[in-house]
Amino acid sequence: MAHLVRWAALTAAAALLTAGCSGGSSDEDKDDGGRSSAEPSTAAPSGVPQALASQTLEWARCKGTDDAPARDGDWRCATLKAPLDWSDPDGETIDLALIRSRASGDHRIGSLLFNFGGPGGSGVSMMPSYADTVSSLHERYDLVSWDPRGVAASEGVRCRTDEAIEAAESVDSTPDTPAEEQAYLQDAADFGEGCEKATGKLMEHVSTTDTARDMDLMRHVLGDAKMHYFGISYGTELGGVYAHLFPKHVGRVILDAVVDPGADTMGHAENQARGFQRALDDYLESTGQDPARGSRKIADLLDRLDAEPLPTSSPGRKLTQTLALTGIVLPLYSESGWPALTSALEAAEEGDGSELLALADGYNERDPSGRYGTTTHSQRVISCLDDKQRPTVEETKKLLPRFEKVSPVFGAFLGWDTAGWCHDWPVAGQHETPEVSAPGAAPVLVVGNTGDPATPYEGARRMADELGKDVGVVLTWKGEGHGAYGSGSDCVDSAVDAYLLKGTVPKDGKVCS
Repeated sequence: MAHLVRWAALTAAAALLTAGCSGGSSDEDKDDGGRSSAEPSTAAPSGVPQALASQTLEWARCKGTDDAPARDGDWRCATLKAPLDWSDPDGETIDLALIRSRASGDHRIGSLLFNFGGPGGSGVSMMPSYADTVSSLHERYDLVSWDPRGVAASEGVRCRTDEAIEAAESVDSTPDTPAEEQAYLQDAADFGEGCEKATGKLMEHVSTTDTARDMDLMRHVLGDAKMHYFGISYGTELGGVYAHLFPKHVGRVILDAVVDPGADTMGHAENQARGFQRALDDYLESTGQDPARGSRKIADLLDRLDAEPLPTSSPGRKLTQTLALTGIVLPLYSESGWPALTSALEAAEEGDGSELLALADGYNERDPSGRYGTTTHSQRVISCLDDKQRPTVEETKKLLPRFEKVSPVFGAFLGWDTAGWCHDWPVAGQHETPEVSAPGAAPVLVVGNTGDPATPYEGARRMADELGKDVGVVLTWKGEGHGAYGSGSDCVDSAVDAYLLKGTVPKDGKVCS
């Protein structure tokens, strides 16, 4: 499939994710009975060497890192070994970081594996923060997540320094002149070169398919006969690919905030332009503004920033057009962020870019000391390996009027992003769209939100259709924000809980308003 452009990263994009964990600790910190090994009744992944299939996970207290504190409570961390190259499973291995909290009740169903999106999001960091949202599931499931290959503690990559990242903020992401085009494409090529140096041979083995195979090994080593899974945003694509590869291992699977598996690079960009514009229109209406006039006002602000960035309270930094766009995007991920957007836009109109810059920094994982997170580095390495399409500047320019018609605010950026994201990438991509058909799999509950900006609602129906008859089941929420579960709908939450806890599948097409 096409990459999820920079703005489709995580279900919790508006949150600063903080956690840290690694294996290894003193004996008194070990999880009671915390050795998980595969049981004979579980289906071992085909072709996996015995040494990997029978490995034991040493669960220990999660250690803190420079980036995040250690987790309190009953969270434990471990390391899973997986083949670097799944076409050569007897060869070199890589380490995958896992985190788990055991089921709190006596009637345990099994493990519930979470992927929160990206690609590139750290499940080890996010899982404890998300535990309150899924507290109703914790009694009967072990809550488990991991950092996929190429992410954070699992061979994570950093493609450029913090100083280089900040310098690149001045590159115009909607170039207007030949010189700006050249700078934009050169920056993209430099990023890819940095990624190649940072990842080495791992760069060819971080695809969604590779990670889906890791998941099945994880299922087996955790001792589960079936994969119970909760995928959000990009995690829905990963879940669909897993179901295609291992339909007989599918247990109770939730896909929330669904990526359209049938859209190519240009299709995804256009979907996102439509989704974010739709969310912006809803926001503008909530403030009493006409969406068309409000969008025009914001577009005019962005045009002014393109010519002359605004000063900010951050020493030596100005609010560029691209940073402003990112700052506008962040609060659209959740309706609770709309007041912050109002304040930031008002400040920018008055000549102060500080609030929009702070929002952009939140999305870009920049802390007050100037250190940046690596989510977008991993995201780009993974998505450019998945996606074989490489649109040219000429192809992009032909479609820009269409993108700008779909969204006067986000269209140009998302259009140009198709040409720049994987430009001159060192590794060829694998496919145009992912294969997610899963005949024979158990029902998969696909949850779509009509106001989702990053993964527009239409993708939910497409995912269900491609999973296949009697497999994909759609649950619709007429709401706002990226993702539906835990967003305020008792109807959605009760339907998902009933499915995961009791196996009750809602009627296909059920609508929660």
